[in-house]
Amino acid sequence: MEANRGQNGIQQLLAAEQEAQQIVNASKNAKLARLKQAKEEGDKDIAEFRAQIEREFQRKVAESSGDSGANVKRLEQETETKIHHLKTEAARISYDVVQMLLKQVTTVKN
Repeated sequence: MEANRGQNGIQQLLAAEQEAQQIVNASKNAKLARLKQAKEEGDKDIAEFRAQIEREFQRKVAESSGDSGANVKRLEQETETKIHHLKTEAARISYDVVQMLLKQVTTVKN
């Protein structure tokens, strides 16, 4: 009878171990499923955020490109003004520069 009770106890221990292993496996599977779900939700949130930022960027590009015509015109006017100023200054001092160069070239040093 004692051997039978010992055998029965071992069977109960094995059954309890198997049940515990099943609980652990179920818990691991549930954890993996939740991690997968969280990753999918995160990827979805990232995609939505990226799309929102891209739309905002495109809107700003569209707004600024509308002004680019005015910017180009302004830059062209500034450039023409600077070119005119440089030509005027060059014409004003060109005689003096030529005279200075001629003096340097024609002066003989010992």
